[in-house]
Amino acid sequence: MKNLRAHLYIEGIVQGVFYRAFVRELALKSGLRGWVRNLPDGRVEAVFEGKDEDVEKAIVECYKGPPGAHVTNIDVVWESCKGEFRGFDIRY
Repeated sequence: MKNLRAHLYIEGIVQGVFYRAFVRELALKSGLRGWVRNLPDGRVEAVFEGKDEDVEKAIVECYKGPPGAHVTNIDVVWESCKGEFRGFDIRY
């Protein structure tokens, strides 16, 4: 297993439905580090760092989201793992 970093841009009904809190809980349960935030265009942006299988499983879960969310697309940009995060934050 190696560590991966995934930069996600999540589209659909993902604001105003506790999506960021869902992503934070998912990351904490999965042992991932990084952050999540709303974007002005209605998307949610997130960065996950951690073990490759944990990152990949989290991305699959992001398609489900919390009740009230409807994810239509997730663009994933794979980046080199930098190890710069200590936990997982919701950014404002």
